[in-house]
Amino acid sequence: MSPRPAIDHIRRPQILRAAAEVITERGLAATRIADVADRAGTSAPAVIYWFKTRERLLTEALIADEDTFAEELDARLAELPGAPARMRFLIEASTSDGDLSLWIELWARSLHDAEAAAERQRLDDAWRGRIAAIVAAGQQSGEFSAEIEPEEAALRIATLIDGLSVQVTLGDTAVSEERMRRICLDFAAMQLGADLTAGEGAGEAVA
Repeated sequence: MSPRPAIDHIRRPQILRAAAEVITERGLAATRIADVADRAGTSAPAVIYWFKTRERLLTEALIADEDTFAEELDARLAELPGAPARMRFLIEASTSDGDLSLWIELWARSLHDAEAAAERQRLDDAWRGRIAAIVAAGQQSGEFSAEIEPEEAALRIATLIDGLSVQVTLGDTAVSEERMRRICLDFAAMQLGADLTAGEGAGEAVA
């Protein structure tokens, strides 16, 4: 019997979370539909019903975690007063779990899959745009230096976070999560000409 479309809004996220967990544990190439179904507590035919192909399931799983993180991050950022507090929170949130396993899988898939490449570009554009918006707001309020373009600052900060996160994910003994966080905060403070020390540790609340 085919699964009921009426529970689509429940089952799809559940399956995507399960797929993300399996991909993180086993890697993209070793992830099977049966493994995801077992983790989600459903059947392989049910997974195929919602996602049609293994490739579509894997692509959606790779981007779902980032979309969820972005939604939660935006909600928390909206509650914080001042651009320095928001920038610090963004950096702490994005470095509190330096494991980029899913992103690394998405990057690899993007090399040969147009759909994955488009999603990767969308996520990166949104991520840098979020940082640039904070920078621009801080410049308008006089909290950040106006000597750097917001988009340039965003690119520099985002790529530093990405690069160090790769080292953390790979288990580089020279790059702990704490060291990564401190480097990123110091670099952002230098780029923006601002004190980002207020509210240390706030980002740990973001999943």
